[in-house]
Amino acid sequence: MNGEFLTRTTIWMALGCYALAAIAFLFSNERTPWLRWARWAWTAGGLIFLAHVFCAFNFYHGWSHTAAYRETARQTGETMGWGWGGGLFISYGFTAAWVLDVICWWRQGLESYARRPKNLMRVWHGFFFFIVFSGTVIFETGVVRWLGLLLCGTLLMLGRIASRRNQISIKHNS
Repeated sequence: MNGEFLTRTTIWMALGCYALAAIAFLFSNERTPWLRWARWAWTAGGLIFLAHVFCAFNFYHGWSHTAAYRETARQTGETMGWGWGGGLFISYGFTAAWVLDVICWWRQGLESYARRPKNLMRVWHGFFFFIVFSGTVIFETGVVRWLGLLLCGTLLMLGRIASRRNQISIKHNS
């Protein structure tokens, strides 16, 4: 197997797990089976994302932070018009955030995690969505961009549906 195949496969597997986890969490209404499913998908996604980072550094950057920074600056220059490599640090933050969130979810338990403040969850998942959108739509082209748009559009639509369902159930329970 070649490095490009492994690197691309691991990111799409991680994105699939992210999407499954987000959807299960959105529609869980704090029900334990849905939360358990979401946590497992979130955990698998985080681990597969670590495999993606491993593949990218191994096959593309020769385990060099400097090479990764230069490549990030090159891609940002091509896409945005300014050669800034700082996006690499955002990627590092994203990786650390996902790993820490997985650990928190397992330590806090299903229900406690699900009852995090809504605004915190919006910011948290907004950050994740921003990273996914940037990586699949802004910095990609062709089929990958279209798949990214489909993924992001579906997540936005399902988020809206879940939000409406939750508002309706809150009104009925009041």
